[in-house]
Amino acid sequence: MGMARLLDGRARLRWVHQILGGALLMPYFLLASVAVGVVADGRNALASFPLFLASYAVALPLATVTGLFPLVRPLSVTAVRSLCGVPGERLAEGPARGRAARGRACAWWTLHLGLGALVSGMTLAATPMAVVLLTVPFVTRLRKAELGLGWFSGQVSPYLAPLLGLLLMAAVVLCAAGAGALLARVAPVLLGPTPADRLAAAEERAADLAVRNRLARELHDSVGHALSAVTLQAVAARRVLDTDPEFVREALAAIEDTTRRTVGELDAVLGLLRDGDAAGTGTAPAPTLHTDLAGLLDRTRAAGTQVAERLRPGPSGSWEQLPAIVSREAYRIVQEGLSNAMKHGEGPVELGMAVRPAPGDEDRRELEITMTNRPDRSTGRAERTGRAERTGGGRGLHGTAERAALLGGTVEAGEHGGRWRLRAVLPLTGADRERATGSTADGGGRATADTGGHAPAETTGGRR
Repeated sequence: MGMARLLDGRARLRWVHQILGGALLMPYFLLASVAVGVVADGRNALASFPLFLASYAVALPLATVTGLFPLVRPLSVTAVRSLCGVPGERLAEGPARGRAARGRACAWWTLHLGLGALVSGMTLAATPMAVVLLTVPFVTRLRKAELGLGWFSGQVSPYLAPLLGLLLMAAVVLCAAGAGALLARVAPVLLGPTPADRLAAAEERAADLAVRNRLARELHDSVGHALSAVTLQAVAARRVLDTDPEFVREALAAIEDTTRRTVGELDAVLGLLRDGDAAGTGTAPAPTLHTDLAGLLDRTRAAGTQVAERLRPGPSGSWEQLPAIVSREAYRIVQEGLSNAMKHGEGPVELGMAVRPAPGDEDRRELEITMTNRPDRSTGRAERTGRAERTGGGRGLHGTAERAALLGGTVEAGEHGGRWRLRAVLPLTGADRERATGSTADGGGRATADTGGHAPAETTGGRR
């Protein structure tokens, strides 16, 4: 280990870290010195070297006890990461969890303050002494002073004093470097993540990924559908601009309504990022079957896609009876199906929605959604629509599968008898949805669902 390495930037920062530990031990040391002085018949513990060491020994257990405080580990981790050069991924985040983690945090706190006090004491005492020794050959009075330096007179040459001063400083540097290296090596062991910390970090990452997936689904379903509808409406209006002004006015009105609603939905999605809640202040409510299905069908028809619906909402005759979460997710599933039909299909779309008893259990009710139309396999679609073909993998049917699975439902998508068919079944009872929450999300925060043997991103007919 060269002298340059002993005095490089990292070594100096580790030295500062140890001096910080010595400063933190000082209150405990002063309290311990008072207690030791009382036990020693009122003697001054700071004036006696044995009592001084006894005060140091008593101060360490006091520091160990305070190491149990929750803020000790986060503060220690911050100091180690900044001053000791230990990579952050090797250190735990947040307060210690569990008895073992708290015990290790206490051990680190005691070791840091104990070694820091020794190095700080050596630094404060040896540095002035080394400076005096370096100046002895040049100041005659120092050789005769009553500070223990008189032994430089006589047979011993005073010119050996600078060498002793250099050796003293070298000893301090070596001790500080060794203690700093020891602390840097021990820090990941005592301040590293425990199994409980790793589990908590994994759960936090999974929750964050689930929120990001939810945001991605909402943006895809709301903004993606709106852009598809607006594009088709604009293309249709451009074609009949000179021959059917009334249709152009209707298309422009539909575009205005679609974009206005999409801005409100986009604001609601961004509210998730700002406040963690889609119902933040000033944001639009999420669309549901009861309030928004009719408008969705009207906008789809205005884009030139015919929709024949068969709606059976149940005995009440209204979708208002559905649980709010089911109504929201069902709306998004219908929206994605219609968006796929506009982009990748041809001919009318047949939409069926019905509230019915679950097969084999009359007490359970479920919402069944079916959508069918013919897939467009022609090669001239880009020319007819005025848009380039999309070749990249979207997230649409993945999103519908995730939405259904998170409610305990299923989604099937694929070709049947030359027609594209999307079928979703969503349970309406809370028990089914509660059972689903524990089994439908995998470790990466991605829900799984039955897709009828077709991977949603790889289904035939170019659907996404």
